[in-house]
Amino acid sequence: MSSRCLVCTERPARELLTQGRPLFLGVDGEGAAHYWDSYEFAVAVVAADGEAEKVELAETSFETLSEWCEYTRGERGWDVGPHVGRLLVGDLVQGVEA
Repeated sequence: MSSRCLVCTERPARELLTQGRPLFLGVDGEGAAHYWDSYEFAVAVVAADGEAEKVELAETSFETLSEWCEYTRGERGWDVGPHVGRLLVGDLVQGVEA
């Protein structure tokens, strides 16, 4: 991952999403940061140039966050993450054990 500031990508995501602190999913192979809002069932994608878009899963063919992550893996790959499911739980356990 580049030296890109994740705090800088969170602000545009927070402006698009309802959830006060959306879950950071990861950075795809094109440098876009993905954030999950479980209230809206939506993903904010913040491109490397700062452009941000909200993707509501109800408006796509994806029914779950896992399906979105697999789609992203196939289309762009993941440089960092995705931090969902077992991976997120593992990260939390590592954090608690540290």
